[in-house]
Amino acid sequence: MYTAGQWRPATGGGVREITDPADGAPFATASEGDARDADAAVAAARRAFDTGPWPGTPAAERAALLLRTAELLRRDREEIALTESRDTGKTLEEGRIDVDDVVAAFRYFAGLVAHEPAGRVVDAQDPGVHSVVVHEPVGVCALITPWNYPLLQASWKIAPALAAGNTFVVKPSEITPLSTVHLMRLLAEAGLPEGTGNLVTGPGDPVGARLAGHPDVDLVSFTGGLASGTAVAAAAAPTVKKVALELGGKNPNVVFADACESEERFDTAVDQALNAAFVHSGQVCSAGSRLIVEESVRDRFVTELTARAGRIRVGRGTVPGTECGPLVSAAQLARTEAFVASALEEGAVLRCGGRRPGPGPDRPAGGFFYSPTVLDHCRRDMRVIREELFGPILTVETFRTEDEAVALANDTEYGLAGAVFSADTARARRVAGRLRHGTVWINDYHPYLPQAEWGGFGRSGTGRELGPAGLAEYRETKHVYENLRPAPVRWFRG
Repeated sequence: MYTAGQWRPATGGGVREITDPADGAPFATASEGDARDADAAVAAARRAFDTGPWPGTPAAERAALLLRTAELLRRDREEIALTESRDTGKTLEEGRIDVDDVVAAFRYFAGLVAHEPAGRVVDAQDPGVHSVVVHEPVGVCALITPWNYPLLQASWKIAPALAAGNTFVVKPSEITPLSTVHLMRLLAEAGLPEGTGNLVTGPGDPVGARLAGHPDVDLVSFTGGLASGTAVAAAAAPTVKKVALELGGKNPNVVFADACESEERFDTAVDQALNAAFVHSGQVCSAGSRLIVEESVRDRFVTELTARAGRIRVGRGTVPGTECGPLVSAAQLARTEAFVASALEEGAVLRCGGRRPGPGPDRPAGGFFYSPTVLDHCRRDMRVIREELFGPILTVETFRTEDEAVALANDTEYGLAGAVFSADTARARRVAGRLRHGTVWINDYHPYLPQAEWGGFGRSGTGRELGPAGLAEYRETKHVYENLRPAPVRWFRG
């Protein structure tokens, strides 16, 4: 725990073993907090906001601290990437990319606040009035992050919260807390004032639930599953605090036949379909787990896709050459197996995968490995099509017309991300405009920009992270109206 500038154990003495998903063996421990630890962290953040220096620190100084943190992250890149790989199972190269993206987020929000005007002058059409709209920090922010991208998701919340002048309590997933612990150390090294940033480790219930409902918390930002997100919103409702939710997705990857009209385009579309579905073993909220391909090229596309998926190198994420690491836990492995079993029972055709790969030099027997899986001939009524998977599973649906493709892509309660592959620029942009998803890629999958907003439609959540709107989530807007020539109004004459 990190509270009021001090590292300390959990109040109740609880400890959790952190397991390496590549072999199932514990390799670290973390404090296991409870509601008392959440209360202590909130109290520290409340004091720091109400009486501490950070909310009144000039924007340039706040930006400077973010930039110092970015440099420290760059310094510790290899150590953090290794930690992220061992904690989550992702490949070491993915861990390095995550650190680079975190550095970019801190730099972006530093630049955003350092170069913006102090307020927006409003023309009152009266020379005797000075009117300005200013932005102020929300207050104490509870930041609850998921297990799949612990460092990245923490940075998407912590960087704008600090840039706006807030104090915070961050609660990482109890499964993968280690990189967030490292980030808190770096923030302290960069000079973050006492109590401005606080860390509580422990489970969603009771720690996350207490943070969401705490009367001294002014904003809660949560990234995770739909069920947990609705519980967070319900807990926050009685105190009418600001709530930002990113709750995952069921993301379509629409491939038109003209995207395969040349060998180069065909190769790109297949490669990107693999990238969309199997990065981080599919444990990505924006994973393109739904391949929706035009019927005329379907057989060729699926044949090539299946062949390449079967050659993906599965193993321990820290081993050079590994392309797909283990799932994060035994529970996630069992969940993946259950999805595949239900799909086959409902009539899907297994093209490849669908099993645990045998142990090998890079795959210890106790690891939570699952082979990249392609399920063909899937229908919209199947569970594997309706629910978020969070595993290395790619489902295949087909369409004949543009309207049918759009209808299939939008036939989901989620709306986080999606993609369109087409050689026809007008068609690609037209379809992208019709998709009800917060991010739409054209002829690409997965890249994001810190200066562009991220978030979803429908049950994928509320609010936005990154971009100017991501900073706005952590601010209150205030209108200051100044009468430069005060005089009696004489509304009431007696």
